[in-house]
Amino acid sequence: MNAPVSPPVQTFDATGATPVMQQFFDMKTRQPDALLFFRMGDFYELFFDDAIRAAAALGISQTFRGTHAGQPIPMAGVPHHAAEAYLSKLIRMGFKVAVCEQMEDPAEAKKRGSKSVVRRDIVRVVTPGTLTEDGLLDARGANRLAAVAIRAGQAAVAAVELSTGEVECFATGKDGVGPLLAALSPSETLVADRLLADDHLAQTLKICGGLIQPMPSALSEPQASETRVKRLYGVDTLDGFGGLAPAEIGALGLIAAHLEMTQAGKLPALRAPRRAAEADVMSIDPATRSSLEIDRTQNGDRNGSLLAAIDRTVTPGGARLLASRLARPLLDPAAIDQRLDAVEWFVEHRSLRERLREQLKGSGDMARALARLALGRGGPRDLACLRDGLKTGEKLAGMVGGSGDPLSPPPVELEGALAALTPSLHQGVSQLLNTLEAGLGPDLPALARDGGFVAPGIRPELDQARALRDDSRRVVAALEQRLIQEAGIPLKIRHNGVLGYFVEATAGKADPLFQPPLNAAFIHRQTLANQVRFTTVELADLDARIAQAAERALAMEVAAYEDWRAEACALAEPIQAAAEALARLDVASSLAEWAEDAGAVRPVVDKSLAFEARAARHPVVEAAVRRAGDPYTPNDCRLDAAGEVAARLSIVTGPNMAGKSTFLRQNALLAILAQAGCYVPAKTFRLGVVDRLFSRVGAGDDLARGRSTFMMEMVETAAILTQATPRSLVILDEIGRGTATYDGLAIAWACAESLHDTNRCRALFATHYHELATLEERMAHVSNLSLRAKEWNGDLVFLHEAADGPADRSYGVQVAKLAGVPPQVVARAKEVLDRLESKTESPAKLDDLPLFAASAPIAAAPVVSAPSAVDGALKELDVDGMSPREALEALYRLKGLLKT
Repeated sequence: MNAPVSPPVQTFDATGATPVMQQFFDMKTRQPDALLFFRMGDFYELFFDDAIRAAAALGISQTFRGTHAGQPIPMAGVPHHAAEAYLSKLIRMGFKVAVCEQMEDPAEAKKRGSKSVVRRDIVRVVTPGTLTEDGLLDARGANRLAAVAIRAGQAAVAAVELSTGEVECFATGKDGVGPLLAALSPSETLVADRLLADDHLAQTLKICGGLIQPMPSALSEPQASETRVKRLYGVDTLDGFGGLAPAEIGALGLIAAHLEMTQAGKLPALRAPRRAAEADVMSIDPATRSSLEIDRTQNGDRNGSLLAAIDRTVTPGGARLLASRLARPLLDPAAIDQRLDAVEWFVEHRSLRERLREQLKGSGDMARALARLALGRGGPRDLACLRDGLKTGEKLAGMVGGSGDPLSPPPVELEGALAALTPSLHQGVSQLLNTLEAGLGPDLPALARDGGFVAPGIRPELDQARALRDDSRRVVAALEQRLIQEAGIPLKIRHNGVLGYFVEATAGKADPLFQPPLNAAFIHRQTLANQVRFTTVELADLDARIAQAAERALAMEVAAYEDWRAEACALAEPIQAAAEALARLDVASSLAEWAEDAGAVRPVVDKSLAFEARAARHPVVEAAVRRAGDPYTPNDCRLDAAGEVAARLSIVTGPNMAGKSTFLRQNALLAILAQAGCYVPAKTFRLGVVDRLFSRVGAGDDLARGRSTFMMEMVETAAILTQATPRSLVILDEIGRGTATYDGLAIAWACAESLHDTNRCRALFATHYHELATLEERMAHVSNLSLRAKEWNGDLVFLHEAADGPADRSYGVQVAKLAGVPPQVVARAKEVLDRLESKTESPAKLDDLPLFAASAPIAAAPVVSAPSAVDGALKELDVDGMSPREALEALYRLKGLLKT
């Protein structure tokens, strides 16, 4: 998503502007490239070009309000209570929005003078990568802000998810920027404007998607960046983050500068940067991610992706963590085994797994709730989310820790999570949990200013204020009875707008109130014809307290909220650790749930160069086939880059629709699942870690850059041939199909040779060039596989079985028939095919075929007619026994028969 094309920044002459418009001009000058949501009472209003652009984008009315410099002022507005929906639409369209709020009550402004303007200020700038509100975010998807910096030839990518506080930093080469950004899938990417002059980098940023936000190059300079990062984290040195390289500091500095600008000085609760090198995760370039449909299909839909097929998570945090693991599979077999140990433990403890998953459903999203609280955008419900999450964690720690199976204790991955979920191990977290459990009421509003969220009995003064606010009649009646007893005469407590609350007695019985000792308590206020009115110190105080009770109650609740919010923010680190622990438990248990449903097994991941899959299945296709009630045909695949136990390169042939592409993708997805720490759908699977995964499957063009389908195919193939290593896995489908037959065959042949001899990597090479099957005899580590099909009663039956050996034919004409190609075209194609395949015709002499000549229509079947009279007469002639005269007479007779 790139920002919509913006008109030149509008400049304003504030001469003669009203005080409110002068205020608008001041705010707009601070954020000239953003749409300014200017708070005016119950609406956010936009003026001038902002109004015109927003009205067009949102489909709302654009009107005019007042004039400036003799011209009407364009204006559009959205209700304050519905602003979130409009913000969401604008952000998805690539706009940046500055939110200018009223910072005081209008009544306060009037105290400075009747013409005083309400004080306003920009409280935040909303961009795609800085969203934190639930209504603007996908609860099950990450929303990352990324930054790219390059210093002295070294590149770095930093990413922050503001909604959870997670920060990551990657050191890489320039060629590694694309795969890293593709894995992170940021909503917004910051980059120094000077770097956009590099066409290759600019194109890489475009391919990876998200809003590209150019930043002044000075913001990525190491010294200035270091200062900003220190300020962001509130530290005096960055040594605690490890030896950050200048490029890493530059990338983090861009993020720090962007957050300072967009968050109006409010510091988010960020975790220390989690550093990783390019060599820590499998490299998957954007084209490969797209073709394999790891988290999104090529249409951009989550349904139909690998992630959707295996996702059984029950918490938002767990869903995001699973997506992150699939996007960045690990390279360390020990770390992979730790994840697999956790999944296996839950597979073996099914009953416990079911109870744990039921508890997890009520844990909420602590990470995002904490982020909103830290940025001042949260409310009582976010505090309740922390309470529920911490309480759930406490229950799970006791449940899993006390599983009662001494022979099978929780593995390391789960032990670490359980430790983070035990509040008693952190006194502050335990106290916060107790405070929130006791202090929060049952019915919680979204915002603290709405009140009513502090439980009764927590603060006595708040209970008194509420009692005065809610039960003032009862309180006044009780005081009235007590004053009657003290005075010994009939009294009434009444109220009016002038005196407030007062004590009223009839004129005939009021005399005792003027005499000692009652006159010390009852203060005379007013005498009427039939009544005398008094007040008391207690009543005057009650009057003031009742009048202010609602305001005081709300102020005390807001103060309680702020205290609890500050306490939670001070405990950000252990709370974030607890949120991550819940996510890890969710992922491990959900993968165990999926493994049981899908019949998946634990893979063996090691440092070898092997790829051995037995009876493997494609997880997405199998799920779809099962829903249709059909069986799925599993297949084996064996590769070995060392060439010791299997071929290095397998040539895959077979007809279209037989499943070649599915077979190729299936094996690539198995590698991703295994290295992400998931079980795999197979009987057995062994994998030597794959450092880079390459996929060239499918066809597409790039019209914006003037690249044809074939050109795109060659560009992606070139990247594979120059970057694949012996530890890589490559799947190629139909290389060379976009050009002339012999050109394509030559290119495919040369690519196969290069993969085998130069890259020496594990590769599956699907093709319709059956000539490539001879490579098995020419090269040491090449094998042939084919997807089988059979002809039955003139129809083609796909078996979807991968068997050793090449395919005998492509069955293209039969597939065309299945696709509904007109019968006369199919028949003509068969005729041409027969001539091409005949021994008497040379395939090289294609110009001899009348392919472009007009040909008579081919009848569906020969027409059989009855014998004619001429036919009968010819059969009766005895040609050998006829004289010349008899032969001449017979000829005339036959001619005569033709005329009849």
